[in-house]
Amino acid sequence: MANTTNEKHKLMTVKEVSEYLRISRASVYRLVRERKIPVSRVGKHFRFRKRIIDEWLTHMEKKNHDLQ
Repeated sequence: MANTTNEKHKLMTVKEVSEYLRISRASVYRLVRERKIPVSRVGKHFRFRKRIIDEWLTHMEKKNHDLQ
């Protein structure tokens, strides 16, 4: 149970998000700059909650499916 809770609240770096989404780090920064991906700032660094990224992905999948 604790592992699931940790996963929900896990903070990811730009590098981790790029690996998770299988896109370049430059693409992650572009999504951040265009305000297209949910992100938090901790000092000078961007951090992403895994749970929020998963929800965002689900939303994007539904949105793309609706366009078809």
